[in-house]
Amino acid sequence: MTERVTLITGASAGIGTELARVFALHGHRVALVARRLDRLTMLAGEIEAAGGSKPIIISCDLEQPDAGDRIAAALATAGVEVDYVVNDAGFGLFGKAIELDRTEQLDIIAVNIRALTELSLRFSDSLIKHRGGILNVGSIAGFLPGPGMAVYYASKAYVLSFSEALRGELACRGVRVTTLCPGPVPSEFQARAGFRPGFDSAILNVSAADVAKAGYRGLMANKRVVLPGLGIKVLPLMLRFFPRGFILAAVGRFQLRKR
Repeated sequence: MTERVTLITGASAGIGTELARVFALHGHRVALVARRLDRLTMLAGEIEAAGGSKPIIISCDLEQPDAGDRIAAALATAGVEVDYVVNDAGFGLFGKAIELDRTEQLDIIAVNIRALTELSLRFSDSLIKHRGGILNVGSIAGFLPGPGMAVYYASKAYVLSFSEALRGELACRGVRVTTLCPGPVPSEFQARAGFRPGFDSAILNVSAADVAKAGYRGLMANKRVVLPGLGIKVLPLMLRFFPRGFILAAVGRFQLRKR
């Protein structure tokens, strides 16, 4: 029988690292994908030392168009099949879209949208065969327009919409699709994005470890969307009571405070 693995992108830091730990703790063999080989090697060693199966390490830059081919080739070489795909890799940039570097903003789309879509679809036959699942890491930003981080917010809206549609298509084939939508999480994300954590981080903050645990539970329970933390759960409900134009202006003013 071919061994099965859980493929996890963005595994070198933050929520991705914690998701790898959670899946490994629950008996999954994990295939870890990220750019930083040293961090993946350290995480793999930690998982093995804790009694988990030896992880597969795939050092790969998801901004590159051939990333999916490289991941598939590495898994084929290891002789494994994917039963769960966890798309955690993603990043954003803070600032006005017309002032930020255009190439870097297109890289956001490459990672947050293209790579996530490709990996969700590329392994679909294997997921159906093993009646597995997909956990796509979105964000509470996916529910909002985001002046100040326009491309990032839009990319997370795509993740939410795509995942819900894919869930509808794959449910009859026995595949679960869950979107994990955290709020601000203390991680390297803020530093790369270029902003300082503010009041929202203090109020809506949930640790990366707790977000990962909630995501795993939600996927196994076949939930459509997981919103970790009470504040995050309330926000989408509150948005229904305000006009879109009001929300747009409010988010824009709020983002300016992060400069």
